[in-house]
Amino acid sequence: MSDAVLVTGAFGLVGSATVKQLAAAGRHVVATDLETEATQKAAAELPSGVNVRWADLTDPAAVETLLAEVSPAAVIHLAAVIPPLCYAKPSLAYKVNVGATANLVKAAEAHAKPPRLVQASSIAVYGPRNPYRITDVLTAQTPVNPYDNYGKHKVEAETIVRASHLNWVILRLGGVLTTEPNLGMDPNLIFFEGVLPTDGRLQTVDVRDVAFAFAAATTADVLGQTLLIGGDDSHRLRQGDIGQSTSAAMGLVGALPPGRKGDPNNDGGWFATDWMDSATAQTVLKHQHYSWPDMLTETADKVGWKRYLFRVIAPVAREYLKRQSSYYGKPAGYGNPWEAVRNKWGAPENDGKVS
Repeated sequence: MSDAVLVTGAFGLVGSATVKQLAAAGRHVVATDLETEATQKAAAELPSGVNVRWADLTDPAAVETLLAEVSPAAVIHLAAVIPPLCYAKPSLAYKVNVGATANLVKAAEAHAKPPRLVQASSIAVYGPRNPYRITDVLTAQTPVNPYDNYGKHKVEAETIVRASHLNWVILRLGGVLTTEPNLGMDPNLIFFEGVLPTDGRLQTVDVRDVAFAFAAATTADVLGQTLLIGGDDSHRLRQGDIGQSTSAAMGLVGALPPGRKGDPNNDGGWFATDWMDSATAQTVLKHQHYSWPDMLTETADKVGWKRYLFRVIAPVAREYLKRQSSYYGKPAGYGNPWEAVRNKWGAPENDGKVS
């Protein structure tokens, strides 16, 4: 067997950071993803020594060929269709989030020397969390209770992994963020962020710390464990504070219009986020290196002199973003993310399975 680490979904936010982390540590990395114009461009910017294999993981034969050719010691499975795209394309999301996982597990089990599988999951498996009625934090033992299709997909994928004969590790991720300034955000993502209750609890984490966790999980003594990956306690934030603080760090002070709070009396009207026990994972993976204040300082430094320009355009940005909001022109009231998702993309609980 080679010492290769195969990373699926290698050109997404977490995938790119994970490939860089592994390469910097001197690991033999094979990056795989769908071949598109965007991924080809990203592949050209990879660290030297990283091999690229294009593959459609929803095709069982392609997965078998990939594993036979790479013969990895470990697989970090990150390929996924995440919110809000999973709501707009539920069938595709199911094929990728569940079908590709099943294909990967089956091919890995058939291998002469099966690799360790590090499976990416999400705190979406826990479903809506009303912070006015829930005071504890998420742990690996907290019962799963998914509401949207993404949470359901991740529960099903975890079940496939646990039922396998592979050596496995499951990492459930919190709110993954980057310090790289991005003014070209997808309008769908802007809309989606704007419908989340501003007083909802979320534990964020720097994408580089997530990458460190995945890399560490390929060799650490964590087999058979489910771990929650979040930043340190400085990352225990409220949803509304995250965008405001990040935009302010970029100089876009007040650019984000205030969203709406959630209804304390409606347990189902909240998004699937919360604070978590990140200390257990930190003990075994030692992944936490960037605090929330560190991230804000770094973001400001990267924007540099442009912060002064952004201060000038902040009022214009605010007016534009206000008009993109699901709540624009509607009577005052509580926010409900699922109602907004249903109105824009269709039922968020549509898991996309072909009956």
